[in-house]
Amino acid sequence: MRYLHTMVRVSDLDASLDFYCNKLGLVETNRKESEQGRFTLVFLAAPDDLPQAKDTKAPLMELTYNWDPEEYTGGRNFGHLAFAVDDIYGTCQKLMDNGIIINRPPRDGHMAFIKSPDGISFELLQKGDALQPKEPWASMSNTGSW
Repeated sequence: MRYLHTMVRVSDLDASLDFYCNKLGLVETNRKESEQGRFTLVFLAAPDDLPQAKDTKAPLMELTYNWDPEEYTGGRNFGHLAFAVDDIYGTCQKLMDNGIIINRPPRDGHMAFIKSPDGISFELLQKGDALQPKEPWASMSNTGSW
């Protein structure tokens, strides 16, 4: 058995691609549009997974955009997606600078949570050992839920 991808339904493809690619840093690897099925599939990979994802088509994130409007609820029921990052503080600062709310700041130098435009929770984990706690992160409060 081999892990292939996680599928997430999105309500606004442009806003989602802005979040996932421009702000979070994922890379589009493939796209499929189906006139008959009235949907678009966009496959994304984390930069460190890109060589493997292009060769094996895994591990990937599949954004499913249904052309006919539909309201999606229960993003928190989904759980979350997790990514390891090189610098938890730098990543969170870049996301904040791009208008992303840090729902659970990396007070411990190890873990943070953010949400996509569709309410999907993302856990960001520091690669390797936790960084030393530092301000402003150490005293930042949680915002909303994750």
